[in-house]
Amino acid sequence: MNKSEYIDEAEKVLLRTYNRYHIVLDKGEGVYLYDTDGKKYLDFAAGIAVFAFGYHNEEFNEALKSQIDKLIHTSNLYYNVPAIEAAKKLTRVSGMERVFFTNSGTEAIEGAIKVARKYAYNRDGKADHEIIAMRHSFHGRSLGALSVTGNKKYQEAFKPLIGGVKFADFNDLESVKAQITEKTCAIILEPVQGEGGIYPADKEFLEGVRALCDEHDLVLIFDEIQCGMGRTGTMFACQAYGIKPDVMTTAKALGCGVPVGAFLTAGKAVDAMVPGDHGTTYGGNPFACAAVSKVLDMFEKEKITEHVNEISVYLEKKLDELVEQYDFIEGRRGKGLMQGLIFNAPAGDVVVRALEEGLIVITAGTNVLRFVPPLIITEENVDEMIEKLKASIEKVFK
Repeated sequence: MNKSEYIDEAEKVLLRTYNRYHIVLDKGEGVYLYDTDGKKYLDFAAGIAVFAFGYHNEEFNEALKSQIDKLIHTSNLYYNVPAIEAAKKLTRVSGMERVFFTNSGTEAIEGAIKVARKYAYNRDGKADHEIIAMRHSFHGRSLGALSVTGNKKYQEAFKPLIGGVKFADFNDLESVKAQITEKTCAIILEPVQGEGGIYPADKEFLEGVRALCDEHDLVLIFDEIQCGMGRTGTMFACQAYGIKPDVMTTAKALGCGVPVGAFLTAGKAVDAMVPGDHGTTYGGNPFACAAVSKVLDMFEKEKITEHVNEISVYLEKKLDELVEQYDFIEGRRGKGLMQGLIFNAPAGDVVVRALEEGLIVITAGTNVLRFVPPLIITEENVDEMIEKLKASIEKVFK
């Protein structure tokens, strides 16, 4: 079948919850993707910050093939070696103490919410606690994760959501303080907001939130699903701030394409949950955890965070040059290889034009172009991206 025929078939059988671009991707190699027509695309989206090592990485693929030949699934009624090894490595690089493996980032958020509420229930025996989340945040599409997502357009059609959620302004400590009551049990935030427009937290803000949680005996939850796993230059974004949460969520590059997430606990949150409080059939199965274990090995062996810190300087420089060159680009913000260009108009048409030029980029909000490429990109890849991006934006903003 050709591209149009594939798309026609998809529209007949797939639920229409996405406005997909009219390409059908077929295979990948390194930082490039190819569609069913053989067209080549430089990928600066990485499956939305997922494919840290790019496509068709032989070492990663061989690890998955090896595990397939041994054992794929057993359920959590039993221990399995890959889960134990992955958990040991993940706690070591994160500084957290315990891990619960999930199938997605959204599920990790659901678990984090339950940890916070159970901690508060254990403390005072009450079940009417409140969580403070941030406006313009994004934590997922399930009802619990949607309830702490600070964007009304995602929520409106699905109300009533879970109760007891209040919203404060990101990077505004006084706004957070104003929401704290005797019912508050947790504060949840992204150290770098992703979908909301690529906003890094201020160090003073995170320090202040940590202090508030300590003062009021609240659970601090960091959502590191997009900004974690080396993307901002440290294994987890909060590590650059020197601030440790009580619960942290991760996913995306954790499995580099294999669907897996996790929530991790430390300190007072470690023993909040007991057998029977939470569970999953597929989470932590041998196949997914073999992927996690190999990913963490490769991060260390390839010195990925060091590379991110080096190449991100070059990417920032090139993006800043675009800001200087074009009046319709108002600025750049971001951290590491999680960058955004802010346009003075909607940026969606740039994404479409970029595809025509053989470049994959995505948006974050309406007017922000998001760059979350594979973490292995080179200066040559950045130069190629800039060339294609210039051609794209000049067609849109004539």
